[in-house]
Amino acid sequence: MSDDPVMNRMVDLDEVAAVLASRVPGWRSAGLEAGQVTWRDAEASWPQPLETDRARVLDPDSVGVAISGPGGAELSVVVFRGGWADVDFIAGLDDAGCLPASDVASASDFEVRMDKWVARVFGVRSGAQ
Repeated sequence: MSDDPVMNRMVDLDEVAAVLASRVPGWRSAGLEAGQVTWRDAEASWPQPLETDRARVLDPDSVGVAISGPGGAELSVVVFRGGWADVDFIAGLDDAGCLPASDVASASDFEVRMDKWVARVFGVRSGAQ
């Protein structure tokens, strides 16, 4: 699967994980709770399990995190090495759905988008502390 043209390596997922780790202190100080980062291994047999230990993943094809906040607000982000992300959220009873997340060009591009998604869902700025 590592030569699958659909899953070209457009985004360095280890760099994405570093972006996520850099944001956790700011999220916590804003009253948000970040779950463990999860990894999916392209080489694992189906169904591919999610791993929390990066060392157990030989060929990562996605990395994700779930964040929760006051009032039941939630944000789930999974970034794929092919350059897109699945971004689902619940900001309130009448405010839930998916956010656009195609053409993620790099970890720094993801960083800017992640800050916007957190601001959209939780109403807080999430820059690195």
